[in-house]
Amino acid sequence: MTAVPEATARREATGASGPPAPRPRPWAAPPRPVWEEKPSRAGLAGKSLVLLLACLGILFPLWIVVVTSLSSRRSIDEAGGLVMIPKDITFVAYQELLSGGQVTRAALVSIGITLVGTLFSMAVSVLCAYGLSRSGSLGHRWILMVLLATMFFSAGLIPTYLLVQSLGLTDSYLALILPSAISVFNILVLRGFFMGISQELIDSARIDGAGDLRILWQIVLPLSRAVVAVITLFYAVGYWSAWFNASLYLNDQDMLPLQNVMIQLVQKQEAPVGLGQAIKTGELSGLAVQMAVMVMALLPVAVLSPFVQRHFKKGMLTGAVKG
Repeated sequence: MTAVPEATARREATGASGPPAPRPRPWAAPPRPVWEEKPSRAGLAGKSLVLLLACLGILFPLWIVVVTSLSSRRSIDEAGGLVMIPKDITFVAYQELLSGGQVTRAALVSIGITLVGTLFSMAVSVLCAYGLSRSGSLGHRWILMVLLATMFFSAGLIPTYLLVQSLGLTDSYLALILPSAISVFNILVLRGFFMGISQELIDSARIDGAGDLRILWQIVLPLSRAVVAVITLFYAVGYWSAWFNASLYLNDQDMLPLQNVMIQLVQKQEAPVGLGQAIKTGELSGLAVQMAVMVMALLPVAVLSPFVQRHFKKGMLTGAVKG
């Protein structure tokens, strides 16, 4: 009498039909989630189409701004405004802007504010983040709680203006730096990255006689180049693009940064006055000057971003996860 396998006898008793189900292999890999499966050709084509449309949505307005800034008055009049197809390329708008006057002075002010403000903000943020990342530092928990509270509660615009005015910072470049010098978010990102550095490495440096400043300068910062580059870019872009503080605290037109001058030029319907003989005589369109100022404002960010982009993912993700 042939012995009936146990699995077959069980299937016959329950009335199940068909071949028996194969036994699971213990060495077989578990099934992957849907989002980890290799995309199909249709999926790849759809993703490529979406990325292409996104790139066009970003680059097309920039293309119009650049082409309009390089167009002559006749080309702008024929197009009825913004120019999409290059014709009669001329650099008169940039020559007028860079030949001196309010725009050139404003660009120099923006460059100076960006350099000084970024250095000051990075110095304070790095020192604060390093102190908060050391669990044995004096009062670091209370200081951290106070910093976190400022992310959700603020005094408001009027008390801030009264404080800046009482300190005598109105009509001063310090008013463009000090009120917005520190970002608690950036400090938390730096702190999270510093906490991920091996404590044994820092302890070995202390045994060799290194102090906190030497450890920060020679050990922590070299290991944190990625996050430092990203936070530096954040601060630099913030200072370069800032305009609100200048509109509040500066009354002297000669002290305005580039963003505020650009707003004044864009809001004018006619050709701006005081930018050269070409605009006064009608040889150059005021719209071309406005677009040229926009290009000048976007150019530093567009040039610096690719050099920091390779650090962006590593710096942001590591600093956020290890906090």
